[in-house]
Amino acid sequence: EDKEMSKYHNKKVTVDNYVFDSIAESKRYKELCLLEKANKIKSLELQPKFELQEAFIKNGKRYKAITYTADFMYLDVEKNCIVVEDVKGFETKEFKLKQKMFEYKYKNLSLVLIK
Repeated sequence: EDKEMSKYHNKKVTVDNYVFDSIAESKRYKELCLLEKANKIKSLELQPKFELQEAFIKNGKRYKAITYTADFMYLDVEKNCIVVEDVKGFETKEFKLKQKMFEYKYKNLSLVLIK
């Protein structure tokens, strides 16, 4: 297992050829894999990316799209809804802002924080 420090002093961990930003994230991945095997969840996706605001040009200046990459996304079979998960040690100001934008734009998705 490769272990290298990140900006929040988390150790990067490799599981099933995926590199996770933290031990907590790799543990959650293992839990989700078990849930998928038990048919509690379906269509587990890693690092799903969402566009929060599209790119645009104003007065000749280009502005990049604002995106948010979550840790996991899957279908909760019991509740029949799509769940987007983010594993966080603590919430940054940037995350809180993106979370608000996500909740506004993706009203049909459920964003869950795993601490």
